[in-house]
Amino acid sequence: MDDNAVARTRTDVLPGHEPPVATTPFGRASRDFLYGEVWSRPGLSRRDRRWTTLTCVAAADAPGPIEDHVHAALASGDIELAAMLEFVLHFAVYCGWPKASHLEGAIARQWDRIHRERGEQTPPWPQLANETLGSGAWEDRLKRGVEEFIDVNLVPAPPANSPYRHAGILNFVFGHVWQRPGLTRRERRIITVACVALDDSPVPLRSHVTAALHSGDVTKEEMDEIVLQFSAYYGFAKGEALADTVEAAWASKPD
Repeated sequence: MDDNAVARTRTDVLPGHEPPVATTPFGRASRDFLYGEVWSRPGLSRRDRRWTTLTCVAAADAPGPIEDHVHAALASGDIELAAMLEFVLHFAVYCGWPKASHLEGAIARQWDRIHRERGEQTPPWPQLANETLGSGAWEDRLKRGVEEFIDVNLVPAPPANSPYRHAGILNFVFGHVWQRPGLTRRERRIITVACVALDDSPVPLRSHVTAALHSGDVTKEEMDEIVLQFSAYYGFAKGEALADTVEAAWASKPD
């Protein structure tokens, strides 16, 4: 890819941000590899690459990149505000509330910045109806949690014999979060795979990668692109573990 094409890709990915100075090994790799090769690849949509990247920079506690990539995702129109806010909740489940709190703060700041720079009044965030919280009937909620767990993970649900499983997994994560309409199941899978890969969680990593591939929600070619995008933003050592898991999961896929 020539320098002009690289510059265009970089501007498309991070509109309004100065390109890195290519006078160091990091700067040259950012220009030539990250924007010259990774972001320009055709195997994954720009929106999907943003989900993977946002997960990585938010989990890495990287203040500058968090602000930059949140701004770019919203300003470009690749991700709308409602989907971004829904992402924060899903991210909180798999990477923790403190990191999600910082991420949501960045969204508020960049949402305001975008509208100030346009000379517009910043519109308020959407008001959410209580109906979006799902059923308040506990037996029904837990029953749906079991069904959703099986549907998402393609394995039997765990027994409700600990607070983590009963209140957390069956009631909240699968009894509510995975059923919310703000993101597609495929998007939730992409975000979750990135989260469990960076969390050093071998069992969840294996289970979520396997379910994503075996369900057909993510193709092998798309998953390979997710591995590359993830490696670029969270490191190739963790990327290697993710890649190995992908190959093992794909090899075990039923014919």
